[in-house]
Amino acid sequence: MSTRIRGLSRADLTHGIVQVSLDLTTIDDALRMSAIAVEAGADWLEIGTPLVMAEGTRAVIALREEYPNHPLIADLKIMDGGYGEAKMYAEAGADAVVVMGRAHDATVQRVCEAGVDFGILVMGDDMGADDRVAEARRLEALGVGMVLHHIGHDHRNMHRELALSPLTDLPAIVAATTVPVQAVGGLSIDQAVSCPQIGAGVVVFGAPLAIDDEASFTIPEGDMPLVLADAIARVHATSVAQ
Repeated sequence: MSTRIRGLSRADLTHGIVQVSLDLTTIDDALRMSAIAVEAGADWLEIGTPLVMAEGTRAVIALREEYPNHPLIADLKIMDGGYGEAKMYAEAGADAVVVMGRAHDATVQRVCEAGVDFGILVMGDDMGADDRVAEARRLEALGVGMVLHHIGHDHRNMHRELALSPLTDLPAIVAATTVPVQAVGGLSIDQAVSCPQIGAGVVVFGAPLAIDDEASFTIPEGDMPLVLADAIARVHATSVAQ
């Protein structure tokens, strides 16, 4: 498996691939969860925002040493200083970084410039956008290589009565863009597995797989490895709608 994913296109995604998000707070826990994820068949490993905040580039360096051939996604949620932050994580060994659509155009463009200079994929996160379809078009026009369609944890929990889901706008976002699309935020395993059939070929499973009102940032125990392995196998067997 190549760690270079910058040039990933929709045509490359014939079957779903799986990104496991390490929403943890220590490198030791991240390495333990990564071992479980890789054993279960995960394709990409995400340094989740809690891990980025707690351990910084040290987490990328540790995971790159342990998994030299797995793409590493740094969920930085960049809002400013785009080039420098993307450069920092690219040099540490990340293969992709996340910039927020709510950032200024200049920041998104600077992250994309760093993506070109350092050979990394730039994901544009639409969380908080008023018009998510328009935001997806804007992010692609600014140069991102993947649109991350995201309904935030706090937003969902504040408006439980609305049953907010990224599946609502996902077909329109896929139709409005040409780059790969990823959908995250409160999806059940079955809903996540269905995303490639809608055209969003990179499926994210978090660790933990389900988040309660307050995220615990701990490794789930019990039958989680079997549940994750089954979910990953289902994604790998699903063709991506083009």
